[in-house]
Amino acid sequence: MSGFWFALGLTVFAGMSTGIGSVIAFTAKRTNYRFLSVATGFSAGVMLYVSFVEIFYKGLHSLSERFGEKTGNWVNVASFFGGMLLIGLIDNLIPSAENPHETHTEKETRPLHDPSAPLPAVPAAMIEEAAQAHDHRKLLRMGLFTALAITIHNFPEGLVTFLAALEDPSLGIAIAVAIALHNIPEGISVSVPIFYATGSRRKAFIYSLLSGMAEAVGALVGYFVLRLFAGSANGALPAEIMGVLFGGVAGIMVYISLDELLPTSRAYGKGHDSLLGLAGGMVVMALSLLLMQ
Repeated sequence: MSGFWFALGLTVFAGMSTGIGSVIAFTAKRTNYRFLSVATGFSAGVMLYVSFVEIFYKGLHSLSERFGEKTGNWVNVASFFGGMLLIGLIDNLIPSAENPHETHTEKETRPLHDPSAPLPAVPAAMIEEAAQAHDHRKLLRMGLFTALAITIHNFPEGLVTFLAALEDPSLGIAIAVAIALHNIPEGISVSVPIFYATGSRRKAFIYSLLSGMAEAVGALVGYFVLRLFAGSANGALPAEIMGVLFGGVAGIMVYISLDELLPTSRAYGKGHDSLLGLAGGMVVMALSLLLMQ
């Protein structure tokens, strides 16, 4: 049971880092975009390396034991691309304007920490239109819809962190750190649409924090559903189920890295910032795995 609480604690830690990003957005006079570029690239490097070198082969090992080498390979590859398909479908359910990984300019983030700064034209027009109509419910719906979209987006990330930590605590720590780094710029980006939708910095911070905490909810819901329908008598998940899950987890992490983290890192950085972060993440992950053998 201690392993369960450790895995849950890591998932909560990773999710709460959206709140750190939100605090940075409210307090920093200037956003250090080069740091965000390197940090996001680092997160992608950790995820890509651990997906292809560790998680994918954990899934293959479990599935080969259960189905044999040939069939196990097929099931593992199908699980990998199934994970990519799942997160791709979820990603497409989120309108691009509500995507938590959308990069916002310095001009858009400045009003969060400087009340005297002018509002950018598009968000300001949205708020003005609702205010003139005295329709506060419209602003609330905008904020809640954004929070809901982000919550759905973060569910698989929580399950990824939780399952990895449950199976291998050292692997779980590495993934939790990668997800946490990835969530810091997400917290900044989340705060922008929420702030412009509600006009409230407090609500922007709360929704930003809650969107990250959805990762813990996703982990718990996913885990208990799996235990209910596929768990053994003692509650443990069979090896073939864990193998399929690890194949899917690898696919999800690769998708997140290539579709979200690397483009975001490139948008925030200059020159080879994102590549340096990517290589640094791979090196740190490789050394961690070697030292923990």
